[in-house]
Amino acid sequence: MLYRIKRLFTVKTKFEAFLVIYGLGVGAVERGIHYLQQYPGYGGWLLFACCPIAVFMVGDVLLDSVERRQQD
Repeated sequence: MLYRIKRLFTVKTKFEAFLVIYGLGVGAVERGIHYLQQYPGYGGWLLFACCPIAVFMVGDVLLDSVERRQQD
């Protein structure tokens, strides 16, 4: 039973990985917009820039892990 639930949360294909990355990106931009409203000026723009950069790093790791799983 736990194995079947675990399979629901496992990213198996690149398409699923891109969907997860898209969702993370939309959330990161939304958070960045809130940062711009809370911290006007350079501080808000720096925090806004950090949000998508984090998504890029996570997306790279996610795609690498999917590729490695498909090679095995």
